[in-house]
Amino acid sequence: MSDAALYTELGAGQLRLVPLAEVHREPLRRACALDLEIWQIYPFSCQGDAFDPQFDLMLAAGRPRRCYAIEWQGKVGGMTAWIDHGQPGWSIEIGNTYIVPELRGTGLNRKIKTLMLDHAFACGLERVAFKVDAINLRSRAAVLKLGCAQEGIMRRERKTWTGRLRDTVLFSILRHEWIKAGA
Repeated sequence: MSDAALYTELGAGQLRLVPLAEVHREPLRRACALDLEIWQIYPFSCQGDAFDPQFDLMLAAGRPRRCYAIEWQGKVGGMTAWIDHGQPGWSIEIGNTYIVPELRGTGLNRKIKTLMLDHAFACGLERVAFKVDAINLRSRAAVLKLGCAQEGIMRRERKTWTGRLRDTVLFSILRHEWIKAGA
C-alpha cells in the first residue's frame, strides 16, 4: 500500500476530509480557538501563539503524521490525521482529532472515523490503532463504540505541552473485526 493511496481526500455526503493545506490555516485557527480548555488534554496546543508552529508541523508533507482538515457543510470544523504506528502497510493510527464544540455529539466523529476506517481497510491495512489520553473519557467511549478493543494503558507515555505526565490508553480494531461488524 502506498502512502499516496492512503493519504487522499475522502468524502461522504456533506463531510470531506481534505489533506491539510495552507488555505486551511485561518479557518482552522478560528476553529481551534472555539474551545481553549480542550487543549489542556492534548499533548500539544493549537491555541494562541502555539497555533502557527503547530500548524506548520502538521502541514509539513509526509510522515509520521498526515493531517486532514475536516470540512462539514463547506466549513472547516476541525482536523484529524493518519499517524505512523506499527509496521508500514500493515498498521496505522488515527489521531490528532479535534472537532469544534458545536459539532460534538452530533454523530460527526463516528462518520469521520467510519470513513477513515473503511478507507484504511480498503487500502489493505490490517490494523488501526487509537491512542487516547486516559483522562479523556468522552473519546475513550467513542472509540469503544466503534468496536475497538482496549489493549492497555501506557503509563506516563508522554509529557504534554502543559508538563502533565500523560497515561495513554491504546485501542485497536482489526480488519476482520471491522468487516464482521458491518460498520
